[in-house]
Amino acid sequence: MRRAFELGCVVWCLTSGLLFAAEWKAQPSPLTTKWAADVKPEAPHPEYPRPQLVREHWLNLNGLWEYAIRPKAETTPPAQWDGHLLVPFPVESSLSGVMKLVGPDQALWYRRSVTIPKDKAWTDKNILLNFGAVDWETTVWVNGDKVGEHRGGYDPFTFNITSALAKKPDASEMIVRVWDGSDEGYQARGKQVRKPGGIFYTPTTGIWQTVWLEPVGKVYATSIVGHATNLEKGTATINVHYQRTRGAGNTESEVVVIDTDGKRYDSLISWSDERLAGKSFSGKGFDKKWTPDSPHLYAIELTEKQNGEVVDRVTSYFAMRTISLGKDEKGINRLLLNGKFVFQYGPLDQGFWPDGLYTAPTDEALKFDIEITKQYGFNMIRKHVKVEPARWYYWCDKLGMLVWQDMPSGDRFIGPNDPDIQRSPESVAQFETEWLAIMNALRSFPCIVMWVPFNEGWGQFDTARIVELTRKHDPTRLVDNASGWSDRDVGDVHDLHVYPGPASPPPTDKRAAVLGEFGGLGLPLEGHTWQSKENWGYRSFPDQPSLTAAYLDLVEHLRPLIGSPGLSAAVYTQTTDVETEVNGLMTYDRKVMKIPVEVAAKAHKSLYLPPPTVTPLAPTSQKDAQTWKFTTEKPADGWDKPTFDDAAWKSAPGGFGERSTPGSVVRTDWKTNDIWLRRSFDLKEKPTGELRFYVHHDEDCEIYLNGVLAAKMTGWTTDYRSFRMTPESITTLKAGPNLLAVHCLQKSGGQYIDVGLLEVTESK
Repeated sequence: MRRAFELGCVVWCLTSGLLFAAEWKAQPSPLTTKWAADVKPEAPHPEYPRPQLVREHWLNLNGLWEYAIRPKAETTPPAQWDGHLLVPFPVESSLSGVMKLVGPDQALWYRRSVTIPKDKAWTDKNILLNFGAVDWETTVWVNGDKVGEHRGGYDPFTFNITSALAKKPDASEMIVRVWDGSDEGYQARGKQVRKPGGIFYTPTTGIWQTVWLEPVGKVYATSIVGHATNLEKGTATINVHYQRTRGAGNTESEVVVIDTDGKRYDSLISWSDERLAGKSFSGKGFDKKWTPDSPHLYAIELTEKQNGEVVDRVTSYFAMRTISLGKDEKGINRLLLNGKFVFQYGPLDQGFWPDGLYTAPTDEALKFDIEITKQYGFNMIRKHVKVEPARWYYWCDKLGMLVWQDMPSGDRFIGPNDPDIQRSPESVAQFETEWLAIMNALRSFPCIVMWVPFNEGWGQFDTARIVELTRKHDPTRLVDNASGWSDRDVGDVHDLHVYPGPASPPPTDKRAAVLGEFGGLGLPLEGHTWQSKENWGYRSFPDQPSLTAAYLDLVEHLRPLIGSPGLSAAVYTQTTDVETEVNGLMTYDRKVMKIPVEVAAKAHKSLYLPPPTVTPLAPTSQKDAQTWKFTTEKPADGWDKPTFDDAAWKSAPGGFGERSTPGSVVRTDWKTNDIWLRRSFDLKEKPTGELRFYVHHDEDCEIYLNGVLAAKMTGWTTDYRSFRMTPESITTLKAGPNLLAVHCLQKSGGQYIDVGLLEVTESK
């Protein structure tokens, strides 16, 4: 493979020397990563781009292309070109060397020449032109012939350009036209907008992943997907899809699986599979499971022969890994990895770069984000409304990282309580075509365990049907019907978003409970921000110690939720800062870990222990109403003591508040500034586990236990969460009657108060 790549570079240099002579430099950017200095115009992203279907002979077309930006109405190639652009970096990025916004009123044109190598590997073969991804509508000409069109910004596509190349085999001209509606229209676009700010960022237009040529025979593999069929028996199936061109004839297939120790599995059983337009192979003896702690991969070698001659040879890999939904020993629905509950915890990953936007500067940079996530002690990443190059998923497979894969959002927004949108027929067709193409491109990567078609209602339509479409297309993975907001009671998980949180929806008989987003703790660090002021975070902190303390507090509150109500996964917002959004564990330039890696990793270890047992000693009113005595008039001193006479106070069910308050379960209206509450509860015996209050407060509140100040909270929560008690108050608990007394002060906005007491007992 290395020899073929070097030959390709030599041919490219000889035929396109003018491109390398052209002056190129990165445009000034507010921030750059350390990898930007490693980008060279003669060989950006030189790695073979498709690790799950590798061929020895190929020609990398990354590098300097001529470009022009012209009105959208112009559909013929420009007579004059504007300069040179470095592929595969988006034209809006610093590393493209251009850094210009295109927008929906203009189109972006590319041009370059290419000479096909004259060695045996390329002679009398079909020549495929492959694009990793181009955003959004692409038309390609070779030597004046239109060879293909494609719509979609996130899925790879291929054109057979053999006949067009025959016109000028020594110096073919390749022209690409791209139009992107950006944030206009119904197309999938994720976080891209023409006027970035807050949680929306600079757009990407045009080629943003590797472009390459490869020679193939008349029959060639287009994908290889291996998956475990029975972990206990060690059996697996490998499905191979093929493309056959005119006059292909019959071929013989051979699949060999090779373990890391060199052991070969030659005796695989093959049969034709009309559904795949290909063949399936089954084998046994694969006894090494893939997990985040031990990401074992089996190599695959596929050889296709015709009349004894090799017509196609590719390498790939697969893993023995299953993901499923099932009940634990307490009857709680859980996410099961290889048949066992593993709490999944990871960051929301936007996949943006200050110098390359959608495109990482180098493969090392792409790998770094996963490595540092692993060092932080996470075992999962939610890839948020973006699809990465294939090598990103390869590194997740290799390093051991579970992935939840979002469909990039598009079309219109809806609110949390709105019905699904009605898309146009064109919008529906494009969504389904692109979503299925994305799944086809990624289904061979074992790291992916969850498909997420919708995020926070954006573009959400026909939810139940899309869930079934997704499940039918890939029954080997779980489906999240909608991450946050507009849950439709379908799919494998109920996904909640709470900022800062944490919180958990209740698991059901059919679905597990997951926290699809929480946290969002913000900190702008001088010298590492996209702009000097007006940076944004869900909640902001003045320095790294205070940010770290707040983060550790969130993790501490997360742990009891795993036991009750039974949280199976959580996603913290987010891996890095992105432009003006400063909620990252790292700065946008990846130069500062805002939360120390070793500190966070130590805290995260507790999340992967067996779930604790959580026993309500004094339940909240979240599920069932609990009766409290209350007053909104300031009571006499000693109101918090067990001996206080509250006979004049009113009785009513909790919680108390204003019904629009997020996360509230209001059973008694409260609209004054202050409220005082009292409630007795009985214990059969003094508890021995860890004691915590379970509280939803908006805003400041004080909690007394048997007359002793037990907890004090300021600000507000948007859902129920646990809080530690003072040591002095814990000593007052006794068998028999005990008293909870609460004062809550409302300052602005919503208001709500509900309090309970929990015992958390760790498994031994």
